[in-house]
Amino acid sequence: MADINHVVLVGRLTRDAELKYTAGGQAVCKFSIAVNRRKKSGDQWVDEVNFFDIVLWGRQGESLNQYLVKGKQVGVEGELRQDRWEQDGQNRSKIEIVANNLQLLSGNSSGSGGGGGSGSYSERRNAEERPPRPEGQAGGGSSDDGFTDDIPF
Repeated sequence: MADINHVVLVGRLTRDAELKYTAGGQAVCKFSIAVNRRKKSGDQWVDEVNFFDIVLWGRQGESLNQYLVKGKQVGVEGELRQDRWEQDGQNRSKIEIVANNLQLLSGNSSGSGGGGGSGSYSERRNAEERPPRPEGQAGGGSSDDGFTDDIPF
């Protein structure tokens, strides 16, 4: 059986995203999100905050960087990656989430919309790659789609 490495999180950016480029010209967009978890402490519920570092590679990172500002709520789907290195004779490691899909969910937590629209990068990319519809065809799909018009709802 194959191993599974799949992460889905919804949280808010803790700082504006940083866009950098590797020596080979590959775009790397990095940011952190805070994810709240409610837990019971004694007789009351308290929020526990967890922080996660996210990496968004390539064209996806370039396209979304401008929208990834502090306080923005996002949904992230990706996988965990462990980076290992040696520093001053000490072995070090850091776990990051490499995002495969990112969903812009809401504006800043302060209530100022900041662009508003939601939609994932992959949804917009797929829409851009679709061929244009023929004239006179407003909806998507043909007029004979196998459904009758007398559905009672």
